[in-house]
Amino acid sequence: MEKFLKDWRQDATNKNQHESAIFIADKLLALTNDPKDAFWLAQLHFADGNYSRAQTVLNKHNLVHDPECKYPACQYLAAHCCVKLSKFEDALEILGDKTPNHLLENMNKARRKQQQQTSGNARNGVHHTKGSGRADGIRDNEERDTEITSDTKYDAAMCYLRGICFAKQNAFDRAKECYMDAVRIDVQCFEAFDQLTKNSLLSPDEEWDFLETLDFDSIVANGTDTSQEAAQFVKMLYTTRLSKYKNPAEFSNAVESLSQHYNLESNPDILLSKAELFFTQCRFKQALAITAAVLERDAYNFSFLPIHLACLHELHRSNDLFLLAHRLADLHPEEPATWLAVGVYYLSINQIAEARRFFSKSSMMNPTFAPAWIGFAHTFALEGEHDQAISAYGTAVRLFQGTHLPRLFLGMQHLQLSNLNLAHEYLTSAQKLCGTDPLVLNELGVVYYHNNHLDASAKFFLDSLSLAADIDSESSAWLATRANLGHVYRRQHRWSLALREFNEVLRQMPTKNHTTMNIVCAKGLVLLEMGRCWESIAAFHEALAVSPQDPVANDLLARALEENAMAQGWGVDGMKGDQEKAEEALEEAMQVKLKHLEWNRRMGRGGRQRGRVIGEEGDGEDGGGKGKGKGRMSEGGDDSTMAMSEDERVE
Repeated sequence: MEKFLKDWRQDATNKNQHESAIFIADKLLALTNDPKDAFWLAQLHFADGNYSRAQTVLNKHNLVHDPECKYPACQYLAAHCCVKLSKFEDALEILGDKTPNHLLENMNKARRKQQQQTSGNARNGVHHTKGSGRADGIRDNEERDTEITSDTKYDAAMCYLRGICFAKQNAFDRAKECYMDAVRIDVQCFEAFDQLTKNSLLSPDEEWDFLETLDFDSIVANGTDTSQEAAQFVKMLYTTRLSKYKNPAEFSNAVESLSQHYNLESNPDILLSKAELFFTQCRFKQALAITAAVLERDAYNFSFLPIHLACLHELHRSNDLFLLAHRLADLHPEEPATWLAVGVYYLSINQIAEARRFFSKSSMMNPTFAPAWIGFAHTFALEGEHDQAISAYGTAVRLFQGTHLPRLFLGMQHLQLSNLNLAHEYLTSAQKLCGTDPLVLNELGVVYYHNNHLDASAKFFLDSLSLAADIDSESSAWLATRANLGHVYRRQHRWSLALREFNEVLRQMPTKNHTTMNIVCAKGLVLLEMGRCWESIAAFHEALAVSPQDPVANDLLARALEENAMAQGWGVDGMKGDQEKAEEALEEAMQVKLKHLEWNRRMGRGGRQRGRVIGEEGDGEDGGGKGKGKGRMSEGGDDSTMAMSEDERVE
């Protein structure tokens, strides 16, 4: 009868017929009074969402608190029920508030012993007869080792639950240690590893160092070769989850190997890692192509939504954002990513107050959802509410200790407020966490520029451009940094270098706007200082074609005309007498220049600028940016315009 009931219970469980399975499991428990059957019944209640009933079954049979009858699986299930019921103190009472020291040592010993036995039997081809007492002893030892390993896995899972409890209590340092202990105890405890990477609890350097400390060789499979292959496979999978700001070559090798040897080139997790890498490199179109293809096959894969939304925002696809946000709000109002999508849409159409409301809603639904917190803070930065933005970014620093982005944005806000010392402090802190983000170096270069440390400023801008090239980033995304470098050269009177940088910026700049006008003015000033008056006059006219009332361009044009007259020996009177001749020559030069510009416009390529361009004091442009990275919007601020202060126009 017992076997009949167990088979019936298993069949109902396989069909997800929980009511039937619970009905049969209850009768089987009454028949056997076996703790294993009690555990089965509690598991079925848990799977059906009846967490309180599952706890009742475990407590009724004294499977949790009895010191003489402790089963790790029962303790884990009881604690998990408490977590689901938001009784975190009760869960910690079952789990304990720290990881027992003996677990790591015991786990390694047990696993290595089992691995040696398994590989030894496979290598030697050991076979035993039915009556062999030696065979029975070996079999008993193997069963005991397997049971120890199973208990160890539950110990690791309990470390993971302990971390969840501490995270819910905002004790993120303790949560991080618990997650790390869980993966150390059982390297296959992926949920703990995922919490570390998804919530940015470790910096990029710490993530890669932690990966190297993990004992992947402890993974046990059938045979030595299989165990080694499994260990390498798991390590490559974990590598794809790490920060894309560090070791992109190792990441690419892992993805290539998984794609070629294990047929995972179209796996969503691998594609998500590729999209994150493209986003880090500012290759928004390539990242969007990947996310769109995956979401077309699996429309509600919510792990893809933060990157997908950020790419749509960067590429100004507000119509797509509108449709996606409406569909998600209709079908999945319970998901934080849904209201993130609504917030990003309102941000894209510049309705900042509405965007802030939905970012706030998303962050309240999931307090550890980094994109929602960053978006919420950006809304204050966009409106120039620097104090509120600083407060929101400060909260993000506390919640997401391993990411440099909140510190970077704090530095940007203090830079907007001309608090150069605080800006330098936060940006230096961001650099320590992630020294491979070109935007951090760009912002540090701006700080040194404003402090008149031009040599140091130039070095930061050059290092930023070098890093962008090393990570294979889109070159047009860093036009702001190149323009900043040109301004440093201009102030250092290194005219030819400054002119080279400004020409490169104008060549790659996709459209004419206020930023274009300022760059052209800077180029004209450099040409004027080099004594190339006619070219500088053409440059100032080009700037005035974009913004006819700009006072800087008008003043510089008047000065250029005057210096050109002096150079020609006209003097003021002569210039007036030959005004018609001068205007004809200027018109001819402008026609040539305009034809050249039109050709460049047709042949040039697009791209989005990133980073802060050195601007005049009091510029209201946002330095916060729009978020970037594992779920982040682009970190570059709005493309602010280069303008020269009064003391910089003539040097």
